[in-house]
Amino acid sequence: MSTDTLPAKEAAAPVASSPGGRNTLRSRRRRNALLTLAFMSPWLIGFGLFFAYPLVSTLYFSFMKYDGLNPPTWRGVDNWTYVFGDFPQFWPALRNTLWLGVVMVACRVLFGLGVGMLITKIKNGAGVYRTLFYLPYLAPPVAATLAFVFLLNPGTGPVNSVLEAVGVPAPSWFNDASWSKPALTVLAVWGVGDLMVIFMAALLDVPKEQYEAAELDGASPWQRFRFITLPNISPIVLFAVVTGVIGAMQYYTQPIVAAKVASGKMGGSGEVFVPGYPDDSTLTLPQLVYSLGFSQFNYGAACVVALVLFAFSMAFTALLMRRRGGLIGSGD
Repeated sequence: MSTDTLPAKEAAAPVASSPGGRNTLRSRRRRNALLTLAFMSPWLIGFGLFFAYPLVSTLYFSFMKYDGLNPPTWRGVDNWTYVFGDFPQFWPALRNTLWLGVVMVACRVLFGLGVGMLITKIKNGAGVYRTLFYLPYLAPPVAATLAFVFLLNPGTGPVNSVLEAVGVPAPSWFNDASWSKPALTVLAVWGVGDLMVIFMAALLDVPKEQYEAAELDGASPWQRFRFITLPNISPIVLFAVVTGVIGAMQYYTQPIVAAKVASGKMGGSGEVFVPGYPDDSTLTLPQLVYSLGFSQFNYGAACVVALVLFAFSMAFTALLMRRRGGLIGSGD
């Protein structure tokens, strides 16, 4: 039988299994791999320069004695021992950061969702209310913090004046260690316009037919929220929580500005400001990284704190992603 009468697959098989065919296939795969690598190269370069290299360098310097001027020298685990055992401000900063990551983020998400739901129900003037709630988010962090410190001033602030007028005990806010973090939470909730807009977009995408069917079945407002609204917007809730936790782990500007203004020590020429006023209640891990690295020139200990901060951020994010169904419900 001639090869002309063989089926197409049988005639092509010897060609594909021949050395020339294997070389052609290998060459084609190599070209495809290089093409894929070329398309991924911008991301790979950015990942290497701005994430991988800084992370490896931070891990390297955490085992070194380095002040930024002299060459680094090996110290082993001395920096880690110093931060965890001998540095008194580490544990208060860690507790404050975790508190803000849980309480402040939860309040922002709940308030942003509540405002978003409220505005979607408004028939007239929704654009005005949306603008009013969004404007605080546009305020610069330093300016917003300064305004809140003066508003919550225990002696002359209008908030305490109103509270005293109605017979409510007025707290000292940023001058009281037990009220400083709640005051920062109020400041964060005030600027919740970004989450409000995101939740509004998600709420408007929920199919109205599901609400109509639930009303016909006699579902209560809470049941409609629990079994229709929440499952449909669950990816947005997860996004808000994850980004909020990451932001809380990087919380630096507002607490340090509030501490400086409330203490009356703005850190001017010749004046040394120790962050955390009052009583380390506003101290966060990012402040420790800056203080150790750029004030005390102890880059090794600063790298240890930075790695702890990175580990907690990754752990929180992984936990939230893993527990997504139990945290915010399932849309299945």
